[in-house]
Amino acid sequence: MSSESESTVLKDAPSTDMPSFTAALKASKRIIAVAGAGLSAASGIPTFRGAGGLWRRYDAMGLATPEAFHANPSRVWQFYHYRREKALAAQPNPGHLALAMFSIPSIRHKIAPNSEFTLITQNVDGLSQKALDTLADQRPELADQIRSPIVQNSMLEMHGRLFDVQCTTPSCGHVEYNTMSPICLALAGTERVFSTNEPEPHIDEADLPRCTKCGSLARPGVVWFGESLSQLDQIESVVGEADMCIVVGTSSTVYPAAGFAYEVQNNGGTVAVFNIDRSDGDQEADFLFIGPAEVTLPKVLGVA
Repeated sequence: MSSESESTVLKDAPSTDMPSFTAALKASKRIIAVAGAGLSAASGIPTFRGAGGLWRRYDAMGLATPEAFHANPSRVWQFYHYRREKALAAQPNPGHLALAMFSIPSIRHKIAPNSEFTLITQNVDGLSQKALDTLADQRPELADQIRSPIVQNSMLEMHGRLFDVQCTTPSCGHVEYNTMSPICLALAGTERVFSTNEPEPHIDEADLPRCTKCGSLARPGVVWFGESLSQLDQIESVVGEADMCIVVGTSSTVYPAAGFAYEVQNNGGTVAVFNIDRSDGDQEADFLFIGPAEVTLPKVLGVA
């Protein structure tokens, strides 16, 4: 007699068949995409993970905490100044543009009739929004749709925005969008130290970015480790209703993407993973497309 483990029905390997995915996408009504750092890699945005996870010999992930900012705001602001400069110089790649095209109802409804779409991005670089702005300039006939609330509100930036600047005084809490380069004179040129062995400069707190409302020290308006995700209620709502989850540029085993994909699949929905390499847990997906997202995504979504 077979043992219980031997009789367990194993899940089929993920499909790589584009026509089958196209059919599944066409039948979907509430579609979400969960985007990670791999989406922006082709635009020159560092991921700061794995072998590339160091910044001036520091663990970059260790700088993304309230404690790190409290201990050394000069260092943390230099790190985020470097990231701001990289993002300002970057342009959306075809992966960003494919998702932006898919968010436009008149385009999407030809692929997935009467469907809704939400992009949940873990990225803080602003390139998904820049992709929408680029399309509005390049395709004037689509500009009104792109600038409509239904499209502009279809993107949830769960880790905040690199160009938001937030007051550190709780009683103020002022947040404003700021793309100045540099954001303050004291940070000018410090981004170049990243590629050299020059000593780290120390910037006095008084010379770091300040709140324009009350004058207190300001911080980057991103979500740091240990802080609550941005727009969490909206994210939980759309994930709970989704019948298709497209995971792009992030491992399907790393939270929160793993949790979103699991919930959609547990609710009877479909999960499709687009990633540069195989990763643990990919076998749980219904569809798997390996390769650069800027190549696979436009093709598979039908917006190339």
